[in-house]
Amino acid sequence: MRAPARYWLFLVLAAVLVLPGCGPTIDLTKGLKLEVVATGWLDVGPVTGKNKLVPAVRFTLKNISDQKLVALQVNAVFRRVNEKEEWGAGLLPITGSEGLAPGATTATLTAKSALGYTGEESREQMLQNTQFVDATVTLFSKYGSAQWVAIAQSPIQISRQILAP
Repeated sequence: MRAPARYWLFLVLAAVLVLPGCGPTIDLTKGLKLEVVATGWLDVGPVTGKNKLVPAVRFTLKNISDQKLVALQVNAVFRRVNEKEEWGAGLLPITGSEGLAPGATTATLTAKSALGYTGEESREQMLQNTQFVDATVTLFSKYGSAQWVAIAQSPIQISRQILAP
C-alpha cells in the first residue's frame, strides 16, 4: 500500500522548516568572548561548625558570532595547582531556548566548586595556612548538542582572596 501524496508533501515541508533552524556549527573558541571579572574563594557557610571556602570564578560571556546560541552551558573544572585530576566542578546553564543573541553579553555569572577547604580558623587565616594549596579553573562551554570546548586558552589562576557573596 502506498502512502498518500499528502503524507510525502508533509514530510518534505517539515524537513524544509526544520533544517534551516539547525544552522552552521559555531566554534565557541571564536564565537564567545570570555571576560573574567574576578577569581577567589567563596565562604559557603559553616559545615559541621567549621568555615568552608570553595574556589570560584566570576565572568561574563559575549556572543561575538552571527548566530543565536541556544541552550548555552558552561562547565567550570577546578584543579589544585600541580594536580591533573579534577578537584571539583560547577555546571551552569547560561541560556535556554531563548538563546544568547549575536552581540549580547550575559550578566556576571559565578561558577564555584562543591569541594574546598574547611577549618576552624578565620577565612583570612585559612588562606594563609601552610597546608593551603592554590587552585585553577578551566572553563568549557557548549550550546545545543555541540561538543564541550575550552573557552579559555589556559587554566585561570584562582586568587587568594575572599570573594563577596
